Amino acid sequence: MFGFRIHREGFESIVIAAIISMVLIAAAEYTPVVISALLVIVAGFLFLIVLQFFRNPVRKIPVADNNLVYAPADGKVVVIEEAIETEYFNEKRLMVSIFMSPLNVHVNRNPVSGSIEYAQYHPGKYLVAWHPKSSTENERTTVVYNTGKEKILMRQIAGALARRIVNYLETGNQVKQGEDMGFIKFGSRVDLYLPLDAKIKVNLEDIVRGNQTVIAELA
Repeated sequence: MFGFRIHREGFESIVIAAIISMVLIAAAEYTPVVISALLVIVAGFLFLIVLQFFRNPVRKIPVADNNLVYAPADGKVVVIEEAIETEYFNEKRLMVSIFMSPLNVHVNRNPVSGSIEYAQYHPGKYLVAWHPKSSTENERTTVVYNTGKEKILMRQIAGALARRIVNYLETGNQVKQGEDMGFIKFGSRVDLYLPLDAKIKVNLEDIVRGNQTVIAELA
């Protein structure tokens, strides 16, 4: 059920990290023992940090069910509230936010199956991901899934460290629950806007896993 892969978005960064690490190790040969050991440790740490950041574990959803909204990302639930969604719905929805730290897997996955009714990228600021205004002022991408019965909005939001949001979806695409839909580099947040009658299955501060944790059950 689980496996280890490196996400394609990380190939360039991993190569750069490997080159820097090799340069540090090479330089260590010409320095005193203490400094040499420190350079080797830094080189190894740098490479491992970059490698773990771009990991893309193989995860199959336990039960394929479009009435279940699976976590689109790994992280911590930091917001569960009713909120007015102003970009697409212009109405009150149930909002669930997942904060992704630099140590989390940063692959984003489709929470449901269906057609992509709306997909829009917005340039913006780089406020810390838990800032109340990050959802509307930070760099972000908004996607609306139409399951055939309900519409769910998912928003990828850049954080203070994130400098690139990747989204593979376009309006009109047909997508499957659990498949990769994008990636956010170096710390970020994902918001879900659900129907008001959805039954939330998580609590604040819960740690969730993409494709494993059920965020909500649709009525």
